Amino acid sequence: MAAPGRRVVALGGKGSSLTSSSVFEVANGVARLSIDSSALSRRSSSASNSNANFPFSIPNYFTPEEARASLVLLLNKVLLSSSSSASSQLLEILEQDVLSSDFTLNDVASDDLALFDYSVAAIDGVAAILDHCSSALSSVSDAVAALSCEALRADVSPFNMMDSGDGSSAKDAVAVAADFKVFFNGSKLVNTGKKLLDPSVAEIPSVHGNFREISRSLHSKTRVQLNSGFRAGSAKDMSTALSSLVLSLSNLGDLSVHRVQLLIANSISDMELRSRLSETLVAKCPRADSLEQLCASSQDALRKKDYLLFMHNVYELLDMVRKMISWEAIAAFVSLEGSEIFGEKIQGNNGSVSEPSSGDTVKIDKKSEKKKKVVLGKGTTGLMQFIKDRLLGAGAKANLEKLTQDFLFLLDPRGLGFDDLLAKVKEIVESNESRRLPKLPKGTRDFAKEQMAVREKAFAIIVEVFKRHGAMALDTPAFELRETLMGKYGEDSKLIYDLADQGGELCSLRYDLTVPFARYVAMNGLTSFKRYQIAKVYRRDNPSKGRYREFYQCDFDIAGQFEKMGPDFEVIKILTELLDELDIGDYEVKLNHRKLLDGMLAICGVPQEKFRTICSSIDKLDKQTFEQIKKEMVEEKGLTEETADKIGTFVKERGSPVDLLSKLKQEGSEFLTNSEAELALNELEILFGALAKSKCINKVVFDLSLARGLDYYTGVIFEAVFKGATQVGSIAAGGRYDNLIGMFGTKQVPAVGISLGIERVFAIMEQLQKDKNQEIRATETQILVSILGDDLSLGAEIVSELWGAKLKAEFMVNKRVIKHIDRARGSKIPYMVIVGDHELNKGIVKLKDVMAAVEYEVPRSGLVEDLQTRLNSTSP
Repeated sequence: MAAPGRRVVALGGKGSSLTSSSVFEVANGVARLSIDSSALSRRSSSASNSNANFPFSIPNYFTPEEARASLVLLLNKVLLSSSSSASSQLLEILEQDVLSSDFTLNDVASDDLALFDYSVAAIDGVAAILDHCSSALSSVSDAVAALSCEALRADVSPFNMMDSGDGSSAKDAVAVAADFKVFFNGSKLVNTGKKLLDPSVAEIPSVHGNFREISRSLHSKTRVQLNSGFRAGSAKDMSTALSSLVLSLSNLGDLSVHRVQLLIANSISDMELRSRLSETLVAKCPRADSLEQLCASSQDALRKKDYLLFMHNVYELLDMVRKMISWEAIAAFVSLEGSEIFGEKIQGNNGSVSEPSSGDTVKIDKKSEKKKKVVLGKGTTGLMQFIKDRLLGAGAKANLEKLTQDFLFLLDPRGLGFDDLLAKVKEIVESNESRRLPKLPKGTRDFAKEQMAVREKAFAIIVEVFKRHGAMALDTPAFELRETLMGKYGEDSKLIYDLADQGGELCSLRYDLTVPFARYVAMNGLTSFKRYQIAKVYRRDNPSKGRYREFYQCDFDIAGQFEKMGPDFEVIKILTELLDELDIGDYEVKLNHRKLLDGMLAICGVPQEKFRTICSSIDKLDKQTFEQIKKEMVEEKGLTEETADKIGTFVKERGSPVDLLSKLKQEGSEFLTNSEAELALNELEILFGALAKSKCINKVVFDLSLARGLDYYTGVIFEAVFKGATQVGSIAAGGRYDNLIGMFGTKQVPAVGISLGIERVFAIMEQLQKDKNQEIRATETQILVSILGDDLSLGAEIVSELWGAKLKAEFMVNKRVIKHIDRARGSKIPYMVIVGDHELNKGIVKLKDVMAAVEYEVPRSGLVEDLQTRLNSTSP
């Protein structure tokens, strides 16, 4: 029975809820249960005249902790049902010091009897224990592994992880790596010497991150189950969820056992101490094959649907892995502090003292003693001090047997000191929170100096092409009135970022640059405008490789009445020029016509009111199979299978623009029976003729599956797709939108435009440079003015002359010439102007060609002219 004064966990009261920690405390006698008086009165008033008995048995393989946890859950579920006296009987059973295996609840209302299911309560009870212990083990295993990395002098470069922001990185692995950096902060052990790099270290972020993720998922599921009644199917749900915990625990235990072996072999120099600890480990530490057997047994029980045995096996597995990690903690602690805590002589299990076996051993011990002075990380130092204070007291020398026993007790969640250990680990991590590197919001990224160099080069090419075609620059606000954006993007409208109301206006971040352009043209009453805009847009999308929530678009649009298909031809020509001059490799421009698409849907029998939503489905064909799209069109959007199949025959058509156009216009073609489709075919004939004459039609593919899901398209639509190794999807798209501008004003101004997805182009360019081993210069500096001394004014005088001549220069004042040379080489600066006392006295400067390692003496008065000549002769 729980001792008086222990925490009371009340059940059945208004707003009361059961937690995994409460179940764990009651199951271990740390807390006691009580039933709210209001719950008992409710049960009495609802008692039925008809009653029966409810017998149940606790499995004989359950530990007392599992048994008590199952009874706690049975009691809570009974209280959540409409039982009468069963709750009081269960409370009496739980207050017994010794539990038997067979019980009977008397006078249970017949209506309630059909609800009761001990196995459901038992599974949820053991799940609560697993939830509580796995959450604790997640933190402790990180701390212990950090000690091991210090003791092993491990190479912790695998912990240099950052969240990419595009959803492609494992968040929990990144979080684990960040926590370990807190432990290692200031360490002089990790990443030193031979820097041991072993899978048991390199895989820590991945394996520990996975365990953290699964523990969090288990907590979410358990929290619901603890406060639910007897729900059918809950046993299967919980057991299925725990199957992933089995594999994760197995991986966690495997890494821990392997690190223990490394610690014994490499980190304990005292031969006697190593031998004693190794013997103890062999005798008492669980082995890897035992772990495998228990994993196999649990999976076998799950296959046989013996859910109670499965839960018990997972319970045993968790406890086994906890013990493995405890022994890892002992090995790491002894490796780091062994010579200090045991002194020159090793105290044995019976108090006897073993002398070092030879003079050589003494030398090793002294060398080891010297190594122990190396500084640990701030986090691991705090943890080691906590352990020493707890286990060793005021400087007493340790007994190996007692030390291991105390250590195992300290790392047991049922031990009195475990909560303090957990709090210490949390304190270490959270006290260093302010020193952690801040994180980027999901779906965003920074551009480093090398990436900015690539980006600026790309922007320069893009702007030059746009200006070549007579476009003028335009900029619009990053956010618009929400009403401006809504209803323009079809099903993608859900991706618009809405802003909080800041004064009576509902605003949203712009989704693209086309709608703001249309709003600008209409608002200013323009009837003709050829513009370009390069700016960021925002989409509340799921980040993936090459897909971000904030990204640049590069748009070119032509608004106004012009010759038929003239603007359409020009924007497609511009697209091919852009991709050719950016030199990204092979690509194709898929092209279709919205009127042709609408005609096709009409021919297939699609109702006109469903044209746009079916277009959105067809637009996914580049990511999904037609069978998946067909299922969506039939089951979600109400088409018949015959209609969907007919659409399937048309959307498979793609090929050479001229050849496919000829096929679609031949006599008897169904497209000629639809006026919209016939108009589209005639327009495409004009367009293809112009593209052929401009020698870019070889890049175009006529593709009837291209739909472009945006609602505002009315004519030609197109999309550029990269065909190289880097998988980034569409890199540019556009089309004609004749009605969009009219939505914002009284005039209908036809328009056509293109948008280049520059982020994906950046990804391609960066990968190409990596493949070619090209180094990127982040600066364009041509000259480094190197003052050998401390005369800043001399440096200011010379560099200002160079700046005045429009030369790209930097300056550096330092007495050591090697510092100047390192700076020039590191930044790939081609020329150095070196000035010291010798040069000042002679009235000259030394001009150094850094790459050729050749120096020239140049008169001080002729420096600018000489540099201009040299730079002009080497410029492309």
